[in-house]
Amino acid sequence: MQEYQSPQSRTATLEDSYSYTEIDSRSVASYHRIETVPAVTVRYRVVKRCLDVFLVVIASPVILLAVGIIAAMVVVSSPGPVFYSHRRIRKNAAFFSMWKFRTMCVNSAEVLEEYLAANPAARAEWNKTHKLRIDPRITPVGLFLRRYSLDELPQFWNVLMGQMSLVGPRPIVAAEVEKYKDRFGCYCRVKPGLTGLWQVSGRSELSYDERVALDCDYVERWSLRRDFVILLRTFSTVINQDGAY
Repeated sequence: MQEYQSPQSRTATLEDSYSYTEIDSRSVASYHRIETVPAVTVRYRVVKRCLDVFLVVIASPVILLAVGIIAAMVVVSSPGPVFYSHRRIRKNAAFFSMWKFRTMCVNSAEVLEEYLAANPAARAEWNKTHKLRIDPRITPVGLFLRRYSLDELPQFWNVLMGQMSLVGPRPIVAAEVEKYKDRFGCYCRVKPGLTGLWQVSGRSELSYDERVALDCDYVERWSLRRDFVILLRTFSTVINQDGAY
């Protein structure tokens, strides 16, 4: 499967298990207030992009040092690749490969299915949030990385490539499209972010409906000032492990 479908395709198939009709300009415009939100302005498309690149380049010495140390920890802790690529949805409903440090065992799919089959409560939790408080797939080093969001560091590369921004809605997977319902068009108006309003507002402690509402609130009321506030709040959120598991 290609990284994204051609613009002529009316339907995109995601992860061979879920499909949705791609959003074109007319269907996106049907979302209320969508053509007047700040995130469609030149200021968002140009200034925000320049700031993303500038901040990543300035922080690159620290980022590269951290990546090297964490890569060594992952190699020593368990067999398997250092990095993990996952198919996500970005602006305009296109596909991209989001990078993370591997935090799970290499046979994670089988381990998850066996665990959910034996634990109905865990399956209900998974169906609701796509997360588990007790996840049998995660390695000890992976648990540490997730607690402090260090597994997300490779996504600075996605930011440099223009697939993501430093701040925006967190990238979603195929199965989450239906949870956005008619607000999926809102999600598709901006680039997904390394951090975002959801990240600093409770994260996994919130319901999925609350997450969707926060994403749309970010899109409708975007500003550079708000991005800087979210970035500053992200540091305290990561240190305090707010809503992380």
